[in-house]
Formats: sequence, structure tokens, C-alpha cells
Amino acid sequence: MSRQQRDALDAVLRSLPRSEVPPTLEEQRSGFAAAVSRPAPEGVVTRRTVLGGRPALDGPAEASGHLLYLHGGGYIVGSPDTHAGLVGELARRAGLRATSVDYRLAPEHPFPAAVDDGLAAYRELLESTDPRELVMAGDSAGGGLSIATLLAAREAGLPQPAAVVVFSPWVDLTLSGASIHAKEGADPIFTEADVRAYADLYVGSGDRAHPLASPVFADLSGLPPLLVQAGANELLLDDAVRLAGRAGADGVEVTLEIAPGLPHVFQHHYGRLDEADAALDRAARFLTAHQPRTAGGRRDVRSA
Repeated sequence: MSRQQRDALDAVLRSLPRSEVPPTLEEQRSGFAAAVSRPAPEGVVTRRTVLGGRPALDGPAEASGHLLYLHGGGYIVGSPDTHAGLVGELARRAGLRATSVDYRLAPEHPFPAAVDDGLAAYRELLESTDPRELVMAGDSAGGGLSIATLLAAREAGLPQPAAVVVFSPWVDLTLSGASIHAKEGADPIFTEADVRAYADLYVGSGDRAHPLASPVFADLSGLPPLLVQAGANELLLDDAVRLAGRAGADGVEVTLEIAPGLPHVFQHHYGRLDEADAALDRAARFLTAHQPRTAGGRRDVRSA
């Protein structure tokens, strides 16, 4: 990783304007879209579709294997469009078809609406996809939502996918991780107040330790192989570390990667940050390594 790239990214993130007057919800959504959105990679053709009753972005249709992606944004901002670049890059590197779901956002649709939408999308994909050919991924709140969706699927008696990858997952809405305070100066994006405000809008007066809101407190047994990637300079570092620890204790095959000196969902910066590209490559290999293949390297749904 280039120290110059890392320092430049940190400086850019710290230079983003922060208003003393709290932005409106619409301003937060438009600002997030402006800051994060990148187009799908060249050659990755996407189309509008519907999955589980929700709008979705899908493609490329000719790829084998299927990736269900749940975007980040604190459960209040973000969409498949804001994440078209990140999802497209992961899908392209893995050789997978990807569907990114526009799940309902808070505060208009608080917990558990997002989990209901994730489960509905996953259930519909299972109608046409062998679970051994299906993988999941998500970032930030979408990382937590990916785990919550699989917990809900387990409780519904549905089969698990082949693997799941989460980038900087938000899995503790009680904000009990030590890094919420310890990393506040190091994190160039968030303050504790920011994260708490997202939790307030998503859960309100509900139980923030509910396993489907905060999967770090859930029994994770029976979940598929899990890859967790996080940056060392983020408030949610302990969410990633504790999720991996809980998964391992519950018998889940889990890999934890912590990138030194990097921020929340640093994978968004592929193409301008070497470690982002390397992390996406590792994530792609992880997803495809857990899908059945023939001796020639192509996936084979008939294999055990």
C-alpha cells in the first residue's frame, strides 16, 4: 500500500465540509450520493429490475453465479445507484452476476423493514438460484443487514448461501465497542454523534441489542463462510473484530482482515488506492473459492 495514497485519502476525507447546522434528511441523502457514487465499471451492463418487491440494480446477466448485495448508508441514505461502482467492481472481479437491492430506509421505514426486504430478496433469489451458486456481500449498515438477513433466513428454514463478505460492518447499534471512542480522532469520516444519530433514526425507542438490529449479539451458528474486512482508522473497528470473534466462537469459518491506516469502507476508493483494489481482489477470490467448480475452473452446480 502506498503511504502517499493513504495520506492523500485521509486528507481528502477530512477536508469534506461539515456544517454546524445538522443537515436535513434530504441533504444527507443527496450529499452522500454526491460523495460516494461511482458508475458501474466499463463493460459491466446493468438493468433496472425488481427483487423481493423492491427496486434493484442487476447485471451482468450473462455472468454465472449470483451475488446479492446490500448497500451501506447507516440505514438512512444510499441506494443501488450510489454503490453501482463498488458492486460492479466486486462482481466483475469475481465473475458474478450481482443484484443490489433498494431496501426501504429509515426513518420512513424503521427496523425491521430493511431486514424484511433483505429476506424477501434472498427468498426470491432462491426460487431460481441454487444456494451453492449464491453469495452475499454488503458494506457498513449493509454489512450488518447482510448478516441479519442470513439470520432471518436461518430462522425461516431457508438454506444458506455459499459465502458472505462484509466491508466495515455495522453490527452493534448499542455502540458498545471501545473503538467508538478510541478511534474518534483517527476516523476521518464519522463521530460518535453521527453513528448514534443513525441508530436513533433506524431503531428509535426499540431494542438496539435485538439480534437482527445488532447481529454481534446473535448466535451465528450455521452461517456460511464469512470474510470481514475493515480499516484500522474507523469507529466501527470493534464491530468487525467482535463479529469475527463471535462467528468463530459459534463455529463459522471466518477470516478477518484489518487494513492499517485506512478508513471506513475504504474499498470504495478502488482505482486510486492500491489496498482497495487488493481488498476487492481478495473478496472476489473468497466468494468464488466457496462456490462449486469443475476441474477446469468453471462453476458446476451439480458438484457436491
